[in-house]
Amino acid sequence: MTLSRRTVLAGAVAISIPKIAVAQDMIIDILYPIPQFARFHEPVAAMFMQKNPGVKIQFRAPAPGYDDGHQTILRAAMTRQLPDVYYSGYHLLPELVRTLKQRGQIVALDDFMAKEGDAFRTDNYADAILNLGKVEGKLYGIAFNASNPIVFFNADLVRKAGADPDKFPTTFDGVIALAAKINDPANGINGMSYAAHAWPDAWLFEALISQSGGRLITEDGTDIAFDGPHGLSAMKLFRRFVTEGGMNVIDRDQTMQQLAAGKLGIYFASPNATAQLTKNVGDKFTLRTTKFPIDDPKNGRIPTGGNAVVMFAQDPARQKVIWEFIKLATSPEAQKIVVEMSGYLPTNLRASGPEYLGPFYDANPNYRAPITQVERAGPWSAYPGGNAVRIWRTQRDLIAKVMRGELTPESGLAEITKATRDLIKGA
Repeated sequence: MTLSRRTVLAGAVAISIPKIAVAQDMIIDILYPIPQFARFHEPVAAMFMQKNPGVKIQFRAPAPGYDDGHQTILRAAMTRQLPDVYYSGYHLLPELVRTLKQRGQIVALDDFMAKEGDAFRTDNYADAILNLGKVEGKLYGIAFNASNPIVFFNADLVRKAGADPDKFPTTFDGVIALAAKINDPANGINGMSYAAHAWPDAWLFEALISQSGGRLITEDGTDIAFDGPHGLSAMKLFRRFVTEGGMNVIDRDQTMQQLAAGKLGIYFASPNATAQLTKNVGDKFTLRTTKFPIDDPKNGRIPTGGNAVVMFAQDPARQKVIWEFIKLATSPEAQKIVVEMSGYLPTNLRASGPEYLGPFYDANPNYRAPITQVERAGPWSAYPGGNAVRIWRTQRDLIAKVMRGELTPESGLAEITKATRDLIKGA
C-alpha cells in the first residue's frame, strides 16, 4: 500500500469529475458515520452536484460512529429502508456484506470497475487499497478514508523533559519512559494518553496487539488470537500507561482538550484528528506527529482504519449515477479535500502528487506521519459472527478496569477472552 512511492505518469488515466445526463431530478440518499466528517462529505457532495445539477445528494443524520452506523444499516435492511450509499468501516464490511448479500440488498462493484478499464484502475488505486473493500474476493466498497494510528506530542514538553523531539522513541518502553519524565501532577500535566478504553471500536486495541507481532483473530477468521503472550503484553501496557506514563483515564473529548491546553505530553490517535488539533493548539506550543511505536520491527503491523463507500441502490439508472459519485469521492480532487480537512491518508494514488497534495504536505509536515508508515499497514480485523459491536463495548469496559487497577492484566485478559468467545458463539 505504498501510496507515496507511486510515480504518476504523464499518460495516467485520471478520474475526471463526471457530468451525467439525468432525465429528471434524482435524489441520492447517503448515510455516513461520525458527524464531524461533514467537513469533507459536504464539499465533496457539493462538487458533484455543481457538475450535475440534475442530481441532489441528500445526507441522513450521521451515525455517531462506525458501530452505531453498522447497527443502523442492519435495522434499515430489515425494514427495507436502506440508503442508496453508505460508508462502512473496514472491520464491519465483511459482516455487512454477508448479511445483506443473502437478502439481495448490496451491490458488488467489480463490473463497474471492469468497465473503466485496467489503466483506470491501476493509475488510481493501489491493489492494497482496493483489497480494503473486498469480501470473499469480490469488490463491495471503494476505500474513501484510510488511516493508521499515529502519535501526537507536545514538543515543548518533550524538550522540557530533556528529550529531543526529532528522536522520538520508537518502542513502547521508550514512550512510557519519556511520558514518565513529562508527567507533572503538581502542575496538572499528564505524561501520555492511549485512550483505547474510550475509543468507539477495537482499532487501538488491535494496534497494541499487532505492533508486537500478534493478531486480533486467527488467519482463518474463526476465533480470537490474542489469548496468549501478545494479548497479555497489551494488557500490561494498558496498566503501565497509567502507573508509569501518567495517563488519566478520561474520555476522548477531555483528552483532546487537555492536549490542546498544553497539559498532555503524548497522545495516540487517528490522523483524522490532525486538522482539529492543529486548529485547537494554534500557537500555544509546537504540536508534532510521528510514527506509531513498533516493539517487533520484523513482524509488527498496525491496522488500517477508515471506511469504504458502498452501494445499496438496486435501480440500474441510480447505480450508474452512484458509481460516478463513488469515482468522484475517491478521485484526487476529492481526496485532496478529505486529507486537508482531516489528516487521513489519500486513497487515490494520484492525490499525493505535486498537482494535488504535494505542496500541502510540504507546508504541513504533521500530515505526513501516516504516509511514512504505510509499509507497516495491516488489516483492520473483523470478529466472526454478528456481535462485533457488543464485543467491543464489552472489551473496552474490561480494558478500562485493567487501566484503573480493578483487574490485573492477567485476569483482564482471561475475562476479555472468555467474554469475546461467548459473544462470538452467541452471535
